[in-house]
Amino acid sequence: MSWSSGKDSALALHHALAAGEVEVTGLLTTVNTEFERVAMHGVRRSLLEQQAAALGLPLHVVDLPWPCSNEVYEQLMSTAVTAAVSAGVETMVFGDLFLEDVRRYRKRMLEGTGLRPLFPLWQRPTAELARELIASGVRAVVTCVDRAQAPDALAGRWYDQDFLSELPAGVDQCGEHGEFHTVVVDGPDFSAAIPVTIGDTVVRDGFLFTDVIPAQGGHHAAER
Repeated sequence: MSWSSGKDSALALHHALAAGEVEVTGLLTTVNTEFERVAMHGVRRSLLEQQAAALGLPLHVVDLPWPCSNEVYEQLMSTAVTAAVSAGVETMVFGDLFLEDVRRYRKRMLEGTGLRPLFPLWQRPTAELARELIASGVRAVVTCVDRAQAPDALAGRWYDQDFLSELPAGVDQCGEHGEFHTVVVDGPDFSAAIPVTIGDTVVRDGFLFTDVIPAQGGHHAAER
């Protein structure tokens, strides 16, 4: 499973598991080694590790340098794909919804590797998916906002019905154009919810990043 740590990955994983066509054997995630966070989502490695534990799946991290050129990124991903194929993996699941150029890129990257791409959510209407995400029990926090595409007030919000009802026109309900990114702390395939607290929000390179911190010692999860 190509795991971003966000809501679309969680729903794609759920669909892949429910369909029973593939046996999911692990999560593959890129982490920025300079900040020890999931690329773009800004999610702490420690929270990523708790997600994998809650899903009962091994975590395979591709460590990316910072800055990272596309050439270096592709080399590192190619190494990860080769390792997966050597371990007997045949399919990589993606949570993409409707961006055709992204889908083409994924397919091109896997061409000739022995891995086939699988897109369980492909071309499902995003308003419908947003409703399904919430109804299925996925709980997520907005960790990253692109200030050029969405208002600052979205940062650090829970992804719930109130959030959806307040989205401005033109902002996709699943953030598929990159308007916002999330981190999942509970879902239908989690053994238990991950308790978190919502930390500070910082501005970096035109993006707002909200720190979502795994609670220690039995602290209660942040409320809506």
